[in-house]
Amino acid sequence: MMETVDTTLDFRGAMSRLATGVSVITTRSGSTPIGMAASAVCALSMDPLQLIVCVGNHLYTRTAIAEHGRFAVNVLGEDGEHLARNFGASKPDKFADVETVDDHGVPVLKDAIAAVVCDVAEALPGGDHTIFVGDVRRCAHRVDGRPLLYFAGGFGGLRH
Repeated sequence: MMETVDTTLDFRGAMSRLATGVSVITTRSGSTPIGMAASAVCALSMDPLQLIVCVGNHLYTRTAIAEHGRFAVNVLGEDGEHLARNFGASKPDKFADVETVDDHGVPVLKDAIAAVVCDVAEALPGGDHTIFVGDVRRCAHRVDGRPLLYFAGGFGGLRH
C-alpha cells in the first residue's frame, strides 16, 4: 500500500508535536570519532539494562555503529543547542572544538548532562531506520542537569 504525500506530511506534523529530549549518538570508525544528533532514543529494559536508538539507514553513523559494536548516548542539557546543531549538520569534522572523554572506547561529550555507553545487542530493521538495542555498560549523569527539548522544529527547555 502506497502512502500519499498528505499522509506523510500529516504524520511528520503530528510527530513534531511530540516533545523529545535531544541526544548526540557517538561511536568510532577506526580511530575517527563519529556522531549525530538524535531524538529517537528511549529506555527499553531494566533487566537487563538496555536502551534503543534509531538511526537512519542512509547515515554513515549507522554503518559505524554496526561495525564498531559500541555507541554512546549523550543527553544534551538546555544550553546544548549549539551541540545539537553541530551534530545535526552534515560536515567533515563534527568534533572540532568539542571536548570529549574516550575512556570506554567511544567519545563521550563532556558537556552532556547524562551519558550511557552501550554495546550493540541487536540491530533490527525499522523501515528506513535501524533500531539498535544497546546493552548498557556505563552510565553517568549530572543531578542538576536540565534537558534540551525538541518540539515543532525548534529547541527549548523546561519551564522552572
